[in-house]
Amino acid sequence: MADPSQPEEPEEPENAPIPGFPGFLFGGAGGDFDPSKIDFSQIDLGQVMRLLQSTGPVNWEIARQTAEWVALEGRTEPAVSARDREQFEELAHAAQTLVVGETGLTATFATALSTVGPKGWVELHLVALRPVLEAMATTLGNAMQQGDDDEDDDEVGGSGFPGLPGMAGMPGLAGMGNMMGLLAPALLGVQAGSMIGYLAQHALGRYDLPLPTGPAPAGDSPGGDSPTLCFVVPNVDAFEEAWSLPRDDLRFYVALHETVHAATRSVAWVRGRLVRLAVDYVSSYEIDPSAFEAEFGMIDPQDPEAMQRMTENPERVLGAMQSPRQAVPREELQRLTAVVEGYADHVLTQIGRRLVPTFDRIHEAMQRHRVERGEAERFIEGLLGLKLERAHYEQGQAFVDGVVERGGIEGLNRLWESESMLPTPNELAAPGLWLARIELPNEE
Repeated sequence: MADPSQPEEPEEPENAPIPGFPGFLFGGAGGDFDPSKIDFSQIDLGQVMRLLQSTGPVNWEIARQTAEWVALEGRTEPAVSARDREQFEELAHAAQTLVVGETGLTATFATALSTVGPKGWVELHLVALRPVLEAMATTLGNAMQQGDDDEDDDEVGGSGFPGLPGMAGMPGLAGMGNMMGLLAPALLGVQAGSMIGYLAQHALGRYDLPLPTGPAPAGDSPGGDSPTLCFVVPNVDAFEEAWSLPRDDLRFYVALHETVHAATRSVAWVRGRLVRLAVDYVSSYEIDPSAFEAEFGMIDPQDPEAMQRMTENPERVLGAMQSPRQAVPREELQRLTAVVEGYADHVLTQIGRRLVPTFDRIHEAMQRHRVERGEAERFIEGLLGLKLERAHYEQGQAFVDGVVERGGIEGLNRLWESESMLPTPNELAAPGLWLARIELPNEE
């Protein structure tokens, strides 16, 4: 027990997730930012400069620290108990046997398994999402640089951000345009980290969302190239409590759900196509200043109300960045995802209804969890080109049901033979056309 007569040790500010960075950079308590009140003796400038150093478009150290802070909301992550780890391992091994028997995708047996908290999910996805997030950061960084290049010579300090006045017109900021090269990777690191951290707050496993996870860059930890099973135990327990679900049934359901999705990701062309299409999509963003001004008017960073207009509806910000070049990769991403999700739901239902007593109850809760996502999750889906409406899920399910009705699960499993087996838009709407193309009997 602490001695009340002794002064307490100063605590790290609750709103300062990155060591060396003052709390005002992250909002929270303390009121508005007033530069005149900064005590620079409290800032580790050496740490700040080290963190700002980056060899790529995203500062991944800042992304990591931001993501961990957002995922845990400043709390310490409790350890996963040995008992929970053992149960999930047993359930996953049983699920692997069942899923391989249904799908024929034997690579499922080699899938690595981990039981983690939100921080562990963050660590895995900082690597697995890097190819897509770096492509997006490069696109946005190039757009910012282009904004600077397009400024008139008498406005060298242009901000590069659509809708924002140039730095030359802001007292005390003229000549700071060169700082963008140093700051942009840090800012994009905060953006990437915030996104991954928020997803980690709610993820039950790796495959709640059809995220375009790709191969790990050289020198990074493994896990991006091959599918893995990852159970976020605290989040599974929170979902159980929120929906009043029986623990053993829910955990077996989650094990089946993760395993069947890992099975589809064990197909090399599925992984490759998902990442390639997502990279194409995020690389096609265009920052058009006139589009931003049409949506929001001139944005003055010194006007809180003007900045609030942008943050209140992120979907409008996203709309002002979209370009016609994104239509093709978005349609292909939606079609691929609809088919994969339809297939996974079919296999999950075939196995789960036999073995999970409360399957229908859990399945309904999971479907509502999937469709009725929060605004931030929907924004992230849209940002990566992965946004599916209920109609997309229903179309994927109808395609799968139609193929199984005519060609059985064996016919459906031919989906994984090669990339050419992915149904066209017309075939997705009429499964008989797909069956005819791959020369399976069609009884219609």
